[in-house]
Formats: sequence, structure tokens, C-alpha cells
Amino acid sequence: MKKQIKNALPVIQNQSLVSARGVSDEAGLAQYIQTIQKFPILTAEEEYEYANKWAKEQDKDAAEKLLASHLRLVVSVAYDFRNYGVPVSELIASGNMGLMQAIQKFDPEKGFRFSTYAMFWIKAEIYETILNNWSIVKIGTSANQKRVFFNLSRAKRALGIIDNNLSDEQTQQIADYLNVPENDVKRMSTRMSARDVSLNAPAHMDTDSHDILSNLPDEKNSVEESIEQLELRRRGYELLRKHLALLPQRDREILQARRLSEPVATLESLSQKYGISRERVRQIEERAFSKLREAILKDTQG
Repeated sequence: MKKQIKNALPVIQNQSLVSARGVSDEAGLAQYIQTIQKFPILTAEEEYEYANKWAKEQDKDAAEKLLASHLRLVVSVAYDFRNYGVPVSELIASGNMGLMQAIQKFDPEKGFRFSTYAMFWIKAEIYETILNNWSIVKIGTSANQKRVFFNLSRAKRALGIIDNNLSDEQTQQIADYLNVPENDVKRMSTRMSARDVSLNAPAHMDTDSHDILSNLPDEKNSVEESIEQLELRRRGYELLRKHLALLPQRDREILQARRLSEPVATLESLSQKYGISRERVRQIEERAFSKLREAILKDTQG
């Protein structure tokens, strides 16, 4: 299947997968990210149009536009998993493969945004990459084991468990919290505590061994929270762009210059540009902002 996807979309495959895999340093990664940010973010209508063209007509140009606009989504997800010991560039490359698989299976007629659907394929590929690189021995083979692997630390913190060697009661608590069998918790906890050991490592240690991963503070949001926040940002951007366009031209320009630009334009510079007083500029700004806010709130509540 992956080979078929590569052959079906050679241009995107070259732009995203090969480019990401070729990134070997921070400067290269920064350049890659800067490049993909040039691709425009699509509206829901544009997503639907391009997805339909690909699904019904196998229009490669439409598919490439759809995929290119979501490359930054892959980078965002990859950075959420940067603390699992796998280079971000490899995570991006895997996520890009998931993105390409998503478009093969996406049905635009079901009413979902492509970004929401693609997120699950992106995560699936990144999960596999992390699990395959975690140990010489493959440690996560089932959905339950993967759930434990990526959520054990969070579950232990939520339940106030700091022990590395889990008691039967603690194992049961975690299993109930994650809604998985106790066996999967026991097996995964043991495997995560026993990382691959280098032949150069000392044969004896003066201190007790610790499950470092399970006790590291995880300050990032959960994957579900990240998906929700990403969707909220995308929705907010769409509403802002939609209602900005409905404002009178002068009002829109002044609001953008005063509230949406960096550096912020001064009242003096705008008064000279439009031939009005600084107080009038301020009034227009406040009026436009109020109208914009009310329109967006009404749209979201409706």
C-alpha cells in the first residue's frame, strides 16, 4: 500500500518525505519548516473541492494542494512526540507517510474535515516509528499495549503513583484508568523499565534502577487536547478571515494595521494615510473590532 501511495503522488512524496528525511541538523529542519509554511491553509470549501477531485477524478494537482497545505500539521504533531528519543525529522517523515495514506482513504462526503481525519493516520505512523525505535525488541503490538506505552506516565501521575515496581492494586488502578487489561499494564511497565542496555554499561550500579520515562514530568497536552486545540485555531482563523472580508475596506485596513500587524501602525501614521484625525482612526478601530467580535461570536453560537 505505501509503495502504491508513493507512486501515485510522486511530487508530494519528493517534497515532503524525501525533504524531511534529508534534514540532518537544526538549520535544515528550520528551512524545511519555513518552506512548508509557504503553502496556503485551505478553507473547508477548498478542502472539500480538492478532496472530491482526487476521489472522483484522481486529480493529482488537487491531491498535491490538499497534502501540501497539511504538511505543517504533520510538523505540529511530530513536535508533540519529540521527547521519545526519535529525531524530529524521522517523526515528520513518518507523519508525512500517514498524511499520504489518509488521502487515499478519505471520503469527503462524510462531512469531516480532512485535517481531523488525517490526524489519526499521522499519529498512527508516528506511533509505529517511536515503538520500533524504542527497543531492539518490538514492544507494542496491540492497540492496548500502545495505549499503555503512550499514557502510562500520565496515568501514574493522575493516580498519584510514584513506584516503579507496581503492586497488584496499582496495576489494577492503572488498568481501570486506561481501560485496558491488567496484563498489558504489567507487561508494558516491565518492558519500559528495562530499556536496551549498552555492552559498555557498568555491570553493577551503586544506586537502584529507576523507570525514568514513567517519572519524567509530561508538560505537553495529550494528543486529544492537541487535536482539539488545533481544530479551534483553524476554525478561529477561518472565522476571522471570513468576517474581516465583510468589513468596509477602510475599517478593515485600519483594524489589521492596529490589531493584526507587527509592528503595530501608529495612530499618527494612519491619520496621515487616510487624511483623518488620530481620534477618528481610534474610533474606526474600536468600531471595526466590536463589529468583528460580535460577528464571530454570533457565527460560533449559531
